[in-house]
Amino acid sequence: MSAADNIATILSSGARLTVPLAFAACGEYVAQRAGTLNISVEAMMLGAAFGSIAVASATGSATIGLVAGAFVGMSVAFVHANLSHRAQINTFVVGLVLNALVLGLTSYLITVSSFTGHQVWLVDIPVLRDIPVIGPLLFTQRWPVYLLLAVIPLTWWLVERSRWGLEIRAVGENPQSADVSGIQVNRRRRQALLWAGLLAGLGGAYLAVGEVGSFNQNMTAGRGYLVIAAVIFGAWRLRRTLIGCVVFGLADASRLALPALGITVNSQLLIAAPYVLALLAMLFFATKDHEPRALAQPFNRGTV
Repeated sequence: MSAADNIATILSSGARLTVPLAFAACGEYVAQRAGTLNISVEAMMLGAAFGSIAVASATGSATIGLVAGAFVGMSVAFVHANLSHRAQINTFVVGLVLNALVLGLTSYLITVSSFTGHQVWLVDIPVLRDIPVIGPLLFTQRWPVYLLLAVIPLTWWLVERSRWGLEIRAVGENPQSADVSGIQVNRRRRQALLWAGLLAGLGGAYLAVGEVGSFNQNMTAGRGYLVIAAVIFGAWRLRRTLIGCVVFGLADASRLALPALGITVNSQLLIAAPYVLALLAMLFFATKDHEPRALAQPFNRGTV
């Protein structure tokens, strides 16, 4: 292969691996702007990946499986939201417990179940697909990829232009003042978590019924934590968050593509590369100036 072919292969793999991160990051961005550091995004993605394959196998439809995966993600978010914002249990504890629970549950279920693999259909646009380098990246993809074209601007509009988004930003910045003005702080935070669960579910489901076509134990392999890192890397701005997803997606693609291209690199180093990069990105690029001031702070009415 020529150098251009190698680059095209890595870019193509990077684009596919960026998609589940981008879906989940759009949701995590909203949750964090509302003041909730959603640790359970890993559980949402992993549970959705399993649920999508299970439903796709039962129904014979990958599209129904994708929808089911989104609902699984929302179900995890519903549990997290009610435990952390109704029962007032520490949100980090809730998130870590949900991650461990979903990992253990899916690891057990995959050993006692047998599923038929399914994938959503491929959209292949004639002529445009033949454009060098960017043609395969943009015009030969599974159809949920194009759903991002709606999800990204919708997420931006919800947060930056809608009344609901104004209230979301208010409860993330100053929940006490928001409460005084009549905004139900914990309700808005629960709603933001449900949006995060929906999109993280789509990301996990796409990984299963879009990219791979099957479910493997611990399939998400920590991608939920990369999503959290992407939001922090992006300084809680959607555009920069998506750039972070692209960077981490390309790093993950290098782990898979380099050995296939005959380029010898230590396998353990390649596995660790996306996570090391995430740590470095947060160290050098995260800016506290843009962090929601009430991020990860529980709200109790009447306290200061």
